[in-house]
Amino acid sequence: MMKRLLLPLLLLVLMAADLFLGSVSLPASDVWDALWGNGSSDIVHKIVWNFRFPKMVTALLAGMSLSVCGVQMQTLFRNPLADPYVLGISSGAGLGVAFFVMGSSLFTIGTLSVPWLLDLGTAAFAWMGALAVMLLVLAASRRLKSNMSLLILGIMTGSAASALIGLIQYFSDAPALKSYMLWTMGSFGNVTGNRLLIMTVLCLSGLLISVYNIKDLNVLLMGEQYAQNLGISLSKVRNRIFLATTLLAGSVTAFCGPIGFIGIAVPHMARMVFRNANHRVLIPAAALTGACMMVLADIISQLPGTQSVLPVNTVAALMGIPVIIYVIFKNRAVDL
Repeated sequence: MMKRLLLPLLLLVLMAADLFLGSVSLPASDVWDALWGNGSSDIVHKIVWNFRFPKMVTALLAGMSLSVCGVQMQTLFRNPLADPYVLGISSGAGLGVAFFVMGSSLFTIGTLSVPWLLDLGTAAFAWMGALAVMLLVLAASRRLKSNMSLLILGIMTGSAASALIGLIQYFSDAPALKSYMLWTMGSFGNVTGNRLLIMTVLCLSGLLISVYNIKDLNVLLMGEQYAQNLGISLSKVRNRIFLATTLLAGSVTAFCGPIGFIGIAVPHMARMVFRNANHRVLIPAAALTGACMMVLADIISQLPGTQSVLPVNTVAALMGIPVIIYVIFKNRAVDL
């Protein structure tokens, strides 16, 4: 019971810290006044509400989405190293962004000269790339009954997308290549206004589908044959899990860039802390743990008070890799 109370409290503390700390040092009293509208300066108000608050909400959604995705992928494929991008979603999104950012430079469309068009187009093409890969996997799932075959197909699809990205990079110019590389490093800072609203709707939809999948995920723990004996349609279950994955991982990748390791590490952290494989416990635990991890990563990436910012993908990797190594060597939280 204590563990279930500590996670929400920890998340609230981290959310507050993310609002009060940042690359630009602000007095805590000014931030407090801005939050409650008590006559703070316009500059402080804009920093808090136009930058820090949307960034904190984005980190919250990204952590919850990737973690819940990771739980479902690891359960479906019975693979402790499966992650939200195992089906090639990240590579598909990356290919879409490569076509938009670097392809536009090849055909002199000039999107790099219009910042708002670049941001909007990057998210749209990333989402379309992720969706295209998922539609391919869904079409293949009708003929491939084995989850292992689907896993291999996803890996091969991701490899093919990465090869095409490398080809586009070879022919692109320096500004477009730099813009693409900055996208791959991940950022929460550009998700504001309507983009944040769209991301919120998509992520919450994916989380609701994931909650609906809890009963079927618990049955899958007993094996596919057991699930079929209970009259459960494995194809329908897989399609719902793939839909949730597309909404969650695809949306995070589209708006924030490819953020790795959180989706692998957090489910194991939740299992180790709660010692429970029941998805009624594991899904909420992973969502809260992932939210804490991502908000903390955002705080660290801001290097508070230094006026410098680190790529959030780098910070997330440095936080997630030790957990994965610990799981491998200790052989804990691996049995699914």
